[in-house]
Amino acid sequence: MAHQNTLIAKLPDGLLRALLRLPIILYRLHLGWLMGERLVLLNHIGRKTGQVHQTVVEIIGHDTASDSYYIVSGWGYKSNWYQNLLAHPTINIQVGWRRLKVQAESVPPVEGAQILVNYRQHHPLAARELSRLMGLDLMQSSTSALEQMARDSLPVIALHSHASAS
Repeated sequence: MAHQNTLIAKLPDGLLRALLRLPIILYRLHLGWLMGERLVLLNHIGRKTGQVHQTVVEIIGHDTASDSYYIVSGWGYKSNWYQNLLAHPTINIQVGWRRLKVQAESVPPVEGAQILVNYRQHHPLAARELSRLMGLDLMQSSTSALEQMARDSLPVIALHSHASAS
């Protein structure tokens, strides 16, 4: 399926980029537990360099039955970490105290829309702020509009725990 590779908004730079990288420092200082299950540290492999990179993103859902976490690439299909996950989908993550080996998988837009609906219901303040940062309206959009966003510019990714597969 071809994507428009639309970036939601201008990629973060300057102060915003520095602020978005602060949680990585907390994880490196073994303080990731302070963020509970709201943020995940991705240890992903660079598709060009082969080196390990770290990115922290917000968790927009957690299916406890399958122990799968759901995240979204807020800056679209061209985001470096997203492209790295496509190239090397088996990664290590950290959520709070938990360290897991996971398989990253793109979520179909229909399922992604439902995950976004659940996210905005359970975390309305965060969804409003995310909408503002991305230049989208996650709060007022219909399910079909959210599905279109997931298809065109807001990919939802599942991180399936290897432990749950055994």
